[in-house]
Amino acid sequence: MNPGRILAVAVATALTAAQAAEEKSNMELVGFHDLQGWSAYQPIIHPQADRWIAYIGLHAGRARNALTGADENSGTAVLDVTDPRAPRLLAHIPGEAGGGAQMVRACAGASLPHGDKSKTYRLRTYGNSAHEVWDVTNPQKPALVTTVVKGLGGTHKNWWECDTGIAYLVSGVEGWRTHRMTQVYDLSDPARPRFIRNFGLAGQQPGARGGVPTGVHGMISTGPRGNRIYFGYGTNSFGVLQIVDRDKLLNGAKEPTEANLAYPQVGRLDLPSTMGAHTTFPMIGMEVAEFAKDSPGAKRDYALIVNESLAERCREPRQMAWIADITEEAKPLTVSGRTVPEAGGNFCSRGGRFGAHSSNESMAPVYYKRVVFITFFNAGVRALDVRDPYRPHEIGYYIPAVTDKTSGGVIQTNNVEVDERGYVYIVDRAGTGLHILRLQALR
Repeated sequence: MNPGRILAVAVATALTAAQAAEEKSNMELVGFHDLQGWSAYQPIIHPQADRWIAYIGLHAGRARNALTGADENSGTAVLDVTDPRAPRLLAHIPGEAGGGAQMVRACAGASLPHGDKSKTYRLRTYGNSAHEVWDVTNPQKPALVTTVVKGLGGTHKNWWECDTGIAYLVSGVEGWRTHRMTQVYDLSDPARPRFIRNFGLAGQQPGARGGVPTGVHGMISTGPRGNRIYFGYGTNSFGVLQIVDRDKLLNGAKEPTEANLAYPQVGRLDLPSTMGAHTTFPMIGMEVAEFAKDSPGAKRDYALIVNESLAERCREPRQMAWIADITEEAKPLTVSGRTVPEAGGNFCSRGGRFGAHSSNESMAPVYYKRVVFITFFNAGVRALDVRDPYRPHEIGYYIPAVTDKTSGGVIQTNNVEVDERGYVYIVDRAGTGLHILRLQALR
């Protein structure tokens, strides 16, 4: 064996050994579940009665469900995480063959204007073809309530306002010029969905001419009180942050003409061609210490924009996390950016994807406007102190250990969420499972 080959083998062996153990700083593992090796995408944590329930959307696949003994299409995993040290699988709801059920939201019937006050509801995608509502009052025995819409050509990350019941559904609708746009439904009575309108960027609508703006990836609404919806378009290219007046979206003219689509927009930030906008997380009314004596200007509004890495082994421009000042909505301005230093873990050589993907979306007071958690695939999850949005800095990280269920032998931390107790939940695209973490100290 030549010296170059010997060196390459030695480096690969060292990397494999390093990946076999967890890597961490200021974050500790509290609990773990292997999710039966499912490839997982989106976790949400929902308080139900005296329990905390995790609903986890899964990528396409097919595997044996130990609870039933049957081979099932990957769909939605339901776990009791009341004791985060011992998460317990309660149910698995099969998804679409070849499509899974990546996305999930939940609302208590007591908060929905016309829901059954005794029930808990879950909204999920059914592969790329439909959106469904399930009754998960008894999370061990979920029951389908209704199919909101079907026959679609694409789905992705939805948002459901529990106080109003308005749902923003990422869909692929025939005739539209993009595979992902937004359908708005009233799900205040989950058993009786009411269609409100279709929405997208001007140029995506049926019959438009010219270039087609990149498809929507997801959105976050601040509800009627904040009266804003923050849409993210694109994954790793031609990203757009779009700020929309919620009232105008819901009550304006609904025919998808160019003028009607542009009417609710109050701000827009077009990213370079090499960056997407997977997550657009608003941080409104931040009190920045540097500006404490300024009048006006002591409080400002920001949005965290997270790109998504798609190519393995760094075969694309680096996908990162950015913070934009959106105080003057019509003129949003990027003020800082953050990545994980590649040399800190030789991440390009580890295999799999390396780069940003997603942030937590919970606005629970425990972390909101202070710390955000961002996944970076093979670099795990990163805790970012954003109290000074112009100088965000990392205060902790956690990269899970590789297990016998890790496909390809490389960690691919996919999405992250936090709960009101302060626990951090990450799931793995490569089938490693669910890790429940705790930030040790907010420095």
